[in-house]
Amino acid sequence: MRELVMTTDAATATEEARATRQRPTGGGGAVARIALINPRFDVSFWGHDHVMPIVGKRANTPVAALPLLAALTPQEHVVTLIDENVEPIDYEVLAGMDIVGVTGMSVQRARMKEILRELKERGCFTVVGGPWVTVQEDYFGELADVIFVGEAEDTWPTFLKDWQERQWNQRYEQQTKSDMTRVPTPRFDLLKMDQYLYASLQISRGCPFTCEFCDIIVTFGRLPRLKTSAQVLAELDSLRVLHVHQVFIVDDNFIGNKQAIKGVLRDVIQYQERYGYPFTFFTEATLDLAEDDELMRLMTDANIEAVFIGIETPNEAALKETKKHQNVRPVKGGMLERIQRVQRAGIEVTCGMIVGFDHDDATIFQAQREFLTDGHIPHAMVGMLYAIPKTPLHARLTKEGRLDPADESEFGTNVIPLHLSRDQLREGYIGVMHALYAAPAYFERVDSLLFGGYLGQGQLGSDQYGKRHPWVRVKHEVTQALVAVVFACRLFLHVKEPGLRREYGQRLWRAVTAGVLPSFLSGYLYTCALHFHYYKLVQGLREGRLVSTL
Repeated sequence: MRELVMTTDAATATEEARATRQRPTGGGGAVARIALINPRFDVSFWGHDHVMPIVGKRANTPVAALPLLAALTPQEHVVTLIDENVEPIDYEVLAGMDIVGVTGMSVQRARMKEILRELKERGCFTVVGGPWVTVQEDYFGELADVIFVGEAEDTWPTFLKDWQERQWNQRYEQQTKSDMTRVPTPRFDLLKMDQYLYASLQISRGCPFTCEFCDIIVTFGRLPRLKTSAQVLAELDSLRVLHVHQVFIVDDNFIGNKQAIKGVLRDVIQYQERYGYPFTFFTEATLDLAEDDELMRLMTDANIEAVFIGIETPNEAALKETKKHQNVRPVKGGMLERIQRVQRAGIEVTCGMIVGFDHDDATIFQAQREFLTDGHIPHAMVGMLYAIPKTPLHARLTKEGRLDPADESEFGTNVIPLHLSRDQLREGYIGVMHALYAAPAYFERVDSLLFGGYLGQGQLGSDQYGKRHPWVRVKHEVTQALVAVVFACRLFLHVKEPGLRREYGQRLWRAVTAGVLPSFLSGYLYTCALHFHYYKLVQGLREGRLVSTL
């Protein structure tokens, strides 16, 4: 999940395109009333949308952009943060603001345009950023008064100073990447944190690899840049005060600089020990994690419970095609072997998978299903290959004349496959999703992972802490028993389908009779709730609600 700082595109704008604009309300050191908006997401794999009503939350994770931009804003200005995923947008209030900023991920681009259109009709002064406008600068046209390219730790304060002086540029782009050691603690206090299931935390930016389809290096570069341990611990302090317990580390590649992150992890472990392990973490990494036993041990000691890995495909020819060389390392063992090394270390593996590479034919769909079953991976985000502007993939397919120009294609991707028809790709993708998340197949993967000995041979730091502090462990298990009872009641009240209720009931009974601890049972209940989310997602695909898998 990439960090959402204010961004836009194109490094091709000339000095003439940086013509200044004037607005009467600025000037003379004026105080700006600023609103920053994150648009709502469409229903997606990531969002766990159908789980939120069961757990009593409105959204999965807050975007990192809003509280960070608020922290970068000079104190004399007044900032309001609006996340449409947890609260509606009040356009009447926004009409009275001096500056309204809209930022978001690429999948939010259509909603961003709708919001900007409404704002312009009300005469609002609008600024726009986000990964999509970074790679497609002209996408919002005249709807944006100012756009931001790339990171904004320097350009956002610069723009606000220019605004106070009644002159600003139409386009801002930093000449150098942000120094992560100078990034302030985000203003989490300005968000409705009690409405989110997880908090978000960013430690690093950048990835050393060169996957053809990925836009991370376009925005953040290939040199991983990290915050200091002091910065990370300060952010944990601010989250702990807000009674946050689950944190998603949103780094696109948490282990991009292995030696540097080890130092941060050692300090996080000491922090967790000092405060009784208040946090459980989840993050994203590359498969070469399996090649570093010390790093995996530090991650489990820090209480990193799960990691999202871009596996992409079992087709090694496709991996080489897309320059995903870190996944093709037979000297270190095959992909399945390396996945199991991470699992045996005590870290659950979730993954991203892609269909539609040039080396894919009609056999890829069955191969994907078999790979995920053999890998004991319950949670796999499967998508069709999509060519993002400014990536090497986009450049290559443009040259080959194999891109659909439509912004929202009926096929769910802008790529024209080489060895599959577009109908075959779309229907094969839907078929894979349906097969993977049919209840028997899903729970086969879940139960083989949790009861088959593939996960848990390593111990999380909180488990070790609980053994040293038995009363803390007892208190935790009593609390989790109550959580499990409430969760079960909410799950069965929310799920109306008799077949699913029966399936979940049988699975839970097997877990109970296996003599598991309450903390395990509450986690197992969440896997049932996740299945309900996947079930509803696949239903939508079957009914033709196919959107871009970007």
